[in-house]
Amino acid sequence: MAAMQEASRRPAEDEGQRARRHNQALVALARELWTGHDTLESALVLVCETAARTLRADRVNVWRLHPQHRVLRCVHAYDLRSGEHNPPGYDEAFDSGNQYGRTLDGVRFIDAADVSLDPGLQAALGDYFARHGVASLLDAPVRSEGVLVGVVCHEQVGHPRTWTPADQAFAASIGDYVAMVVEIHRRRIAERRLRYLELHDPQTNLPNRDHLLEVAHSALSPCGPGEAAVAAIHVQLELPGDDRAGQLVAASGALREALGGEATLARVRDDAFALVPHQRLLGAAALEIAGRCVEIVERAGGGLRASAGIAFSHDLAAPSADLLLRNAELASQRARSLGRLDRCEIFDAGRHRELVERMNMERALRDAHERGRLHVYYQPVVDLSDGRIRGTEALLRWHDDTGGWRPTCDFIDVAESSGLIVPLGRWLLGEACRAAAGWPVPADGRALELSVNVSARQIEQPGLVDDVARALERSGLPAQRLWLELTETALLPDAPFAIRTLERLRALGVRVALDDFGIGHSSFARLKHLPIDGIKIDRGFVAGLPEDPLDMAIVGAIAMVARRAGMAVVAEGVESPVQLPALRECGITVAQGFHFGRPMPAGALRARIGTGG
Repeated sequence: MAAMQEASRRPAEDEGQRARRHNQALVALARELWTGHDTLESALVLVCETAARTLRADRVNVWRLHPQHRVLRCVHAYDLRSGEHNPPGYDEAFDSGNQYGRTLDGVRFIDAADVSLDPGLQAALGDYFARHGVASLLDAPVRSEGVLVGVVCHEQVGHPRTWTPADQAFAASIGDYVAMVVEIHRRRIAERRLRYLELHDPQTNLPNRDHLLEVAHSALSPCGPGEAAVAAIHVQLELPGDDRAGQLVAASGALREALGGEATLARVRDDAFALVPHQRLLGAAALEIAGRCVEIVERAGGGLRASAGIAFSHDLAAPSADLLLRNAELASQRARSLGRLDRCEIFDAGRHRELVERMNMERALRDAHERGRLHVYYQPVVDLSDGRIRGTEALLRWHDDTGGWRPTCDFIDVAESSGLIVPLGRWLLGEACRAAAGWPVPADGRALELSVNVSARQIEQPGLVDDVARALERSGLPAQRLWLELTETALLPDAPFAIRTLERLRALGVRVALDDFGIGHSSFARLKHLPIDGIKIDRGFVAGLPEDPLDMAIVGAIAMVARRAGMAVVAEGVESPVQLPALRECGITVAQGFHFGRPMPAGALRARIGTGG
């Protein structure tokens, strides 16, 4: 009787028409699921509404199986009669370790036209049926890769119902659709997680450089000089101590908390952050933010220090997020190189060509070193009493791809500022020691001494003493024949460390000379505190000899003090024979310069030594 009443309420529809209607609904549902619904919840809303409307089922619920506990929990519920989704108390659960659960595991659907006539269902779900008035059900398992993960329940309330084969096929397809929706959602979560990992730094959980490039690229648009522009701020850290990771995380946390939503902050280097403020800025506002960032980092503790560089989009010839960030980094490097570890520097577009040239020079110099285009030349150091060669100074020369020789002054500053001077200096030392060990001994039996320059960067390296010892051991050159020359500026950044290094070098038997004496910070007072064995008088005092009486007095005073202190003295930059009597008058006995010979390759030097100097 109930079935007849149900049929009378519906339009007449044969099984073929019903199947076509179901298929059309499935096609439309698939199209909507693939083209939209970013969230699992919105997709389940669409699935449940489509299933209820198509089957004319009073209730459609989606249940998720928790396999470890064998519990089915409702994750979405829809009531066709009221149009309500997820009414209060919908997220109920029941045990699936019963006949119902076991049956689900092996079928495409469970069809119960009248649940009251099924003892197994009543034993498993009788309370649930009574609570919701369920009289009939058509349930479809949800499987992922063949494993049961849930069930879709199509329920009729109040009276039994006969489900046709078309209904059964449709319900089974809805179970497949829910499995598809869950899998799509899982993959989207995985893709979002992968995308997040691609754009974030795992150590600080900040966005990385790629993320910041996207932010900057989206913000860039044309602006004129003097107008507010997109800014990038690069914050370079000095990380002292052993806990570099802890200091970095502390600094990132402090910056993130202080900046809040004011800017996008990212980690762009092992020891650097960058940020792009969300508002366009003028110079003063950008400087305020950059200065605040420096203060925040330094307040994070652990002896942290920082420098900041700022770049603006109006300095770009064409919109380029990458160039904007690189300009900010270059500005921070300039602030750091100038010793402005507590200050900020704005990128100067006028200096861009010079900076690019220096970067190209560094790249070419590195390539020349790798390709063997660098050479060691030697300038004689001569005894003024007899004109014989007493030693040589090893000098770096670069034979470039054009066939010419690059002036040393063109590239030595680039090598020093980039740190390339360290491997270059190590190589030059080894080459020079190897060459000097094979020089012939002059007729007077005095083996020639070798002088090699040491830069400030090399002095800072803990491995300098080991490098010198290794070069001597491999070449067989006696330590007493090697002089290391350094300027006093090389001692200034960390004088106590530099002095300890010099003492260790002298303990090897190597002698140390102070180069360019008389300029910069050099003074007689400093000589008392430096562990050195000789000085080289700067060419600026030699050039005025013999005409300038003040130069004569200065050179004579230096020679006298050095002689009484037991130090060797060499005059540099001798270019004219008229300077020789003046030097002898001042008490100078050893000199070097173009008058005695320009720097020459090792073969030419060997030939000159063989002729007696």
